Amino acid sequence: MREIIFDTETTGLDPATGDRMVEIGCIEMVNRVATGQTFHAYFNPERDMPPEAERVHGLSATFLADKPLFRDGVKDLLAFLGDSPLIAHNAQFDFGFLNHELSFCGHDAIGHDRMVDTLVLARRRHPGAKHSLDALCSRYGVDRSHRVLHGALLDAELLAQVYVELTGGRQIGLQLAADNTDASRTQSAVFKPRLGEYRAPRPHAASAAELARHREFLESLQSPLWTS
Repeated sequence: MREIIFDTETTGLDPATGDRMVEIGCIEMVNRVATGQTFHAYFNPERDMPPEAERVHGLSATFLADKPLFRDGVKDLLAFLGDSPLIAHNAQFDFGFLNHELSFCGHDAIGHDRMVDTLVLARRRHPGAKHSLDALCSRYGVDRSHRVLHGALLDAELLAQVYVELTGGRQIGLQLAADNTDASRTQSAVFKPRLGEYRAPRPHAASAAELARHREFLESLQSPLWTS
């Protein structure tokens, strides 16, 4: 099954008040294995960048000034998304901005029937725990040491690994991909079995002395059930 993990960066929290999407990153997965196919783009929001938003993702108005408008890259984005389920963390937020941008340039909104929210999955699986992407990475041992600022493609890559764990993990040996495929390389990167020192098997056969003691014990029993 093909699925798309995605994340967005924006100028703020609410598209209804004029905030815009400035970055989107998408990861393609097939049968819970990353294929290596990605979509990543920055967009000129045609407005200023609030300082509080820039502190989160580091994208300044100057950096975004020469980037294409969303409507100039929308066809490539929709072609990559196809009709696959779309997975995001706090997906209502990302879907809200994505659909706002789509409607802004005359495209139909993406239905919420395609939405999978990993925040909802995390709350169901770990009630009472912290459910941020950082917290889930720590819980599942996903390396996020290179995540200094938020970034749509980087966060999508981290979320892809978290999503596999939230949905039961990936069992070694059940993938049909050849060893030289991207899927197998991804699987090998995720699963690193610990190799310990070889230990010879322990002997399990009873010794002659142990067998003699056992016979002696049986002979000492009075009226055992197996003789009645």
